[in-house]
Amino acid sequence: MNENAYNLALLAVQEVKKAVTGKDDCITKALAAILAKGHILIEDVPGVGKTTLAIAFSKAMALENHRVQFTPDVMPADILGFQMYEKESGMFHYHPGTIMCNLFLADEINRTSPKTQSALLEVMEEGCVTVDGESHQVPEPFIVMATHNPKGSAGTQLLPESQLDRFMICMSMGYPDVESEIAIAKGKSVRGMAEDVNCMMGQNELVALCDMVEEVFVADRVYSYIVDLSGATRENSYIDLGLSPRGTIACTRMARAWAFLQGRDYVIPEDVAEIFPDIAKHRIILNTKARVTHISADAVITEILSSVHQPASYEGRTVHRG
Repeated sequence: MNENAYNLALLAVQEVKKAVTGKDDCITKALAAILAKGHILIEDVPGVGKTTLAIAFSKAMALENHRVQFTPDVMPADILGFQMYEKESGMFHYHPGTIMCNLFLADEINRTSPKTQSALLEVMEEGCVTVDGESHQVPEPFIVMATHNPKGSAGTQLLPESQLDRFMICMSMGYPDVESEIAIAKGKSVRGMAEDVNCMMGQNELVALCDMVEEVFVADRVYSYIVDLSGATRENSYIDLGLSPRGTIACTRMARAWAFLQGRDYVIPEDVAEIFPDIAKHRIILNTKARVTHISADAVITEILSSVHQPASYEGRTVHRG
């Protein structure tokens, strides 16, 4: 384990905590998703700090960030960019959209039209945008952090399954506890709190951390455990649509990043169990039986975790790559 890299990641977490109070688990999981080269969906009511979280991460990691407030009139060209004819050269030239940055904050993504939502599909998967048949790479690293109003909120459009599947994790920040909310009430404005965040690493250092996470060791029995959990979502009597293979890959990558943030260079089954609800909740679709009996996605995932055999942990042992 590279101690310097681990300490750098911890310093970034500490800086983000200056702006987001009482949400340590959310901050750590968001960083894990970033280190796993994934995208983050935050589903919650307005005003709990979703946008502040994204801004704080961009400052702590020196990431160029663009924010778009999604509304029904936002068009795909506003996000991806467009070709414009220039009379002087007699040619069409690409004018970049807001997506050309390191951290793209899609605020209230489900308030815009399905056409604009779908404009993000290619860039989230392949890291490039195609405008009039011409492809353009986005900068590296590239992260989409989207906020999502709860289902049933005024003026919202459901995200399609293909869009949801491209987000590595979906998490809810929730309201702060009493002590944290008192501290917020006594403190400065949200903008002032975000301004206190210092830069702890540059873009090159973040890319290097991501490469280290990819080297975190996963034993065969842990791979089997991940696949068993994914398979259980496809066979559960309350689920119409379970995890896709993309979800299995996301679970593996996220488990590596979570293990790294725990100070280990190998994954244990407990890492998988810890991050699995954040991987699975937005990917499963409950059936009529679940809705009639008022079974929630959280309850189904908890049941799956308790029913699938978890292999014994090898915590404390030396893991040899061979």
